[in-house]
Amino acid sequence: MIDFATHPDQYRHWTLRVDGPIAELILNVDEEGGLKPGYALKLNSYDLGVDIELYDATQRLRFEHPEVGAVLVSSAMDRVFCAGANIAMLGQSSHVEKVNFCKFTNETRFGVEDASENSRQRYIAVIDGTAAGGGYELALATDYIMLVDDGSSAVSLPEVPLLAVLPGTGGLTRVVDKRRVRRDRADFFCTVTEGVRGKRALSWKLVDELVPRSRLRETAMERAVAFADEAGRPEGAQGVELTPLHRTIGDAEVSYNTITIELDREQGAAVFKIRGPESPAPADVAGIHDAGVAFWPLALARDLDDAILHLRANEPEIGTWVLQTEGDGEKVAAYDALLAANSTDWLIREITLYLKRTLKRLDVSSRSLIALIEPGSCFAGTLLELALAADRSYMLEGTFEDSNLPPATVRPTAMNFGPLPMGNGLTRLETRLLDDADALAAVRDEIGADLEAEEAEELGLVTFTPDDIDWEDEVRLAVEERHSFSPDSLTGMEASLRFAGPETLETKIFGRLTAWQNWIFQRPNAVGEEGALKRFGTGKQAAFDRKRV
Repeated sequence: MIDFATHPDQYRHWTLRVDGPIAELILNVDEEGGLKPGYALKLNSYDLGVDIELYDATQRLRFEHPEVGAVLVSSAMDRVFCAGANIAMLGQSSHVEKVNFCKFTNETRFGVEDASENSRQRYIAVIDGTAAGGGYELALATDYIMLVDDGSSAVSLPEVPLLAVLPGTGGLTRVVDKRRVRRDRADFFCTVTEGVRGKRALSWKLVDELVPRSRLRETAMERAVAFADEAGRPEGAQGVELTPLHRTIGDAEVSYNTITIELDREQGAAVFKIRGPESPAPADVAGIHDAGVAFWPLALARDLDDAILHLRANEPEIGTWVLQTEGDGEKVAAYDALLAANSTDWLIREITLYLKRTLKRLDVSSRSLIALIEPGSCFAGTLLELALAADRSYMLEGTFEDSNLPPATVRPTAMNFGPLPMGNGLTRLETRLLDDADALAAVRDEIGADLEAEEAEELGLVTFTPDDIDWEDEVRLAVEERHSFSPDSLTGMEASLRFAGPETLETKIFGRLTAWQNWIFQRPNAVGEEGALKRFGTGKQAAFDRKRV
């Protein structure tokens, strides 16, 4: 089982140091520390385990170290920053493993950029030596790239000429969209195995600064101090320790404090039971800080984040996720109101951003999402986002026979109108009601109202509203139908339909790149017995099928 939970005391590949407003993340990959046997992580190359630690570190910097305004990312290895994804690991990995690996590393890189943009916790890459492939892609996710000026240190994206695949974590897109490298120069850069160094790397905007080796450390600290001074991070604030999750993983059930997941392997389905808050919202910000990881929105974000990662990595044949909630919608709305009223507080901001990132992770998961809204549900505000993220939603009209529960309702709150956008930059409501200002205004007018099935359907918030007689059959058929379709077709269909509206750096990487990488990773030119991934390092030339398709 792949476990995404770790702690700096358990890191094998990264060292995290914090000194006041400046943190350092130092990469020193343990060659024998791969997640699986059969490959050595040489030259600071990485597998999923290395990125699990990096993700944990970035999360801890945001929550446990509010004082940090700048993060230096460097290497402990002489004249090597990072050689990128380990080739032997990719060569022996299944297609599912390769794609999941690329998706998680992409999400982690976007998390770094989110910290820089929205938390003003800015990252600086200090490249002393070679940054190749995924190593340079890691640097591309930072705000500022420093390269030692020694005539040999270089940055490169050599996947096309060496491996017959694409840079897997957004390198192509970030070079032209983020760093504004000219397309013709980018074409050359991405097809030259040795990369680009020195003045050319600087003039082409591949790096931001060249520094003599003798002054690299000194200059890096100067930049970090300047970035930290500009960041405006809270001084003297007490961080929140991200203590281990309360989690139990069984063959048929996975449980957390706020979520229970039942696995139906026959139907290839996971049924999420997501619990709303049991206790009322704290009276003020001080109560939130005192609650720490027990504060319900933070507990929910942590549990849901881990649950998504666990199922994606360890349950690939569970293709349908059924989303249910239970609890008091009034309490959920009260927590949402507390978040909205105190959005300038550093911890509230981080919790809201974490909820945003977790829901984005749900959006890009290659699973069919079905929401069931029944009596006893609490699809309000933050939890309503789950129903809006679903590919389909079913809301019971009326009540179940012999039940004393009132009819199901959904409740929009301010959280549905801005704080939790998708990767396309729009809210899930804006994406659902694309370019329909009147329909969006009609939902906005109902903020705080409990809407029953007929009203919810009229406003476009749910897909179907069967009654008690048809409910069981319609839900059963929806799950059975999903299980009968090709998973490949569903993955392509869902990804194409979920992100209506504008294309962004994020949707390009998760849509366009993922689709192409998905395809290229199955082509004989890359993974066949005579393909580039198989023959890399053997001294033999790859044999390519020369047809363009």
